[in-house]
Amino acid sequence: MSTAILTGPPVPGSSIEGDLRALGFDVRHAPDAAGTGALLAAVPAGERVAVVDARFVGHPHALRLGLTDPRFPLAAVPGAVTARPDARPALARALAGGDAPGGGTALAVDSLADRVTAALDADGAAVHRPELGRLVAAVPADPQTRNEARQAVASVDDEAVRLKSAVKARDGFTTTFLISPYSRYLARWCARRGLTPNQVTTASLLTALIAAGCAATGTRGGFVAAGVLLIASFVLDCTDGQLARYSLQYSTLGAWLDATFDRAKEYAYYAGLALGAARGGDDVWALALGAMVLQTCRHVVDFSFTEANHDATANTSPTAALSDRLDSVGWTVWLRRMIVLPIGERWAMIAVLTAVTTPRVTFYALLVGCALAATYTTAGRVLRSLTRRAVRTDRAAVALADLADSGPPAGAAARALAGPARRAPSFTPPAVALLGGALVVGTAALTGFGGPWPVLAALGYVLTSGLAVARPLKGALDWLVPPFLRAAEYGTVLVLAARADVDGALPAAFGLVSAVAYHHYDTVYRIRGDAGAPPHWLVRAIGGHEGRTLLVTVLAFLLTATGFTAALTALAVAVALVVLLESIRFWVAAHRGGAPAVHDEGEPA
Repeated sequence: MSTAILTGPPVPGSSIEGDLRALGFDVRHAPDAAGTGALLAAVPAGERVAVVDARFVGHPHALRLGLTDPRFPLAAVPGAVTARPDARPALARALAGGDAPGGGTALAVDSLADRVTAALDADGAAVHRPELGRLVAAVPADPQTRNEARQAVASVDDEAVRLKSAVKARDGFTTTFLISPYSRYLARWCARRGLTPNQVTTASLLTALIAAGCAATGTRGGFVAAGVLLIASFVLDCTDGQLARYSLQYSTLGAWLDATFDRAKEYAYYAGLALGAARGGDDVWALALGAMVLQTCRHVVDFSFTEANHDATANTSPTAALSDRLDSVGWTVWLRRMIVLPIGERWAMIAVLTAVTTPRVTFYALLVGCALAATYTTAGRVLRSLTRRAVRTDRAAVALADLADSGPPAGAAARALAGPARRAPSFTPPAVALLGGALVVGTAALTGFGGPWPVLAALGYVLTSGLAVARPLKGALDWLVPPFLRAAEYGTVLVLAARADVDGALPAAFGLVSAVAYHHYDTVYRIRGDAGAPPHWLVRAIGGHEGRTLLVTVLAFLLTATGFTAALTALAVAVALVVLLESIRFWVAAHRGGAPAVHDEGEPA
């Protein structure tokens, strides 16, 4: 339950009390600051509290944006301020310091809520002020301005603004023009029936899994049904986020489910296509695994670049300036968003090609499209990194080290090579990561299955991986280290499974890479949620990227092709169980513990 304290004498004809009750607030009245302080102290410590001027005039959605968004400890609109339970002490201090008229700050209207907000600002507290746009939120000083404010409220359709704001501000062409025009109404329908974003997210996952099952039948009817259901799943995927924005139902657990299920849906669909192709006598498991590896590495490039520049200073470059200028030209914006093949364009392409062609053609198109998108985005980010004079922080270096996912072997190598690493040129980390990864993947591809050479290359990879992370990753191109390491590990598994050339090897490799990729995505989502990386024991338990790479090459050397397949399957199951159980435990505990709600409004996935 939340409590709203209305301050000042009531205004005849005002709807503010009813609006607050409709938003879920228990409304209490206080004549002045002293009475407000007494009521605030009486409210149970675990409740959200809002202080609202009784003269407030505005749209209900303006109040909703200002007072109910769970992502921010403190938030305010003109005439109203709110605090989550963890920010209640700051609100109490501000109330005590802002009880004098004006609160030391010149205000157009003497409003206790606004004086408290000004006191919070003066105290250095981070007060979120939502972008209201055309919505009205005001505290009129006299009957004439009150009448004008009411007329302004009547002239703007509150529901139309709310529906429009439910759509993500930055999204792909397909999502913006082909999905969102109607999915927002589906989101409203869900909100009016009490459905939650997490329920819609789960429905999207189930729909995608059914689509994968249809694709696995290997029939033309199954492929057509799979394509239709994949689009339906994507509509629901858009709806869950729009429902969260429409009703402000953000949560840590919801953000994790949304991001995790997106990857699960896409990669499960790849497996369904591969199974369907196998029923028709066409083995495309290598293409399915290659598509997953490429797509995952693309995401790691995005994540690493973002974390490297998250809080960098002097973070400008001519390349970024050119990009900003291009964004001012309408058609170039949409062209550049489509080139990167975001989730809407990607899923639409997969769905259509599934329905009208074959799985092999679908995977060829996906690999070519993702390769071009990866080349475009990575080249642009390399240019930005080389032309900007950014000073990267310790936080960025820690995040990149966590994304590297180094295990005990690389850790020991890093400690041994710390001295040479400090004296090495600035380009050393990405260069040795690329060299070591190319060495182990190339050796596995160019030598016969079961030979010792991949093992020796993997030992060299352990050393290069240690050297790559032996010093803080603050260089201009150090953000390339995690994606190079991902490509090396996944590529080695893919190549060795293909070289085994026995039934089941590539599906087993697909399972192993899926489990490891889940761990890497989970690391990203924890960092983005300011929850830190997974615990060290988890990274040690599953060996780190270099430990797993070395283990896979040793298994290929010691076992027959059939035994290698069984070992990959067992390893996939073991890694999946460990990372899934720890991940679920962590996110459920974070949700129950009241971790700050987050929601991804960044680049399309």
